[in-house]
Amino acid sequence: MKTILLVEDEFGIAGVLTVLLEDEGYRVMSAANGRQALTRLAEGRPDLVVTDFMMPLLDGAALGEAMLANPAWKDIPIVMMSAVPEAAVRARFGGYTAFLRKPFAIPAFFDLITGILKA
Repeated sequence: MKTILLVEDEFGIAGVLTVLLEDEGYRVMSAANGRQALTRLAEGRPDLVVTDFMMPLLDGAALGEAMLANPAWKDIPIVMMSAVPEAAVRARFGGYTAFLRKPFAIPAFFDLITGILKA
């Protein structure tokens, strides 16, 4: 079973995505911000990190930078989600595997996740 770390500060979005991912057979670890995500990463290595870009305490860019700086986490794929244009996200952090512009269609979300995890 593949494990996904979902990092999202909006509880409604996090709840819906968690249920959908679990229904598809994924194990989901959750964090409300980048700081919590670093704790979750220390608890167990996920196969994929799906993170929001704009969050309190530690945003998606800072989380990505921390992951790339850690040899144990640097090869974990990252899906960056944001309502802001990708160019603005890439200007802050370009080390993600894929970008998903909010709002997004759920089938597109699953196509992206499936493609990354099968690679």
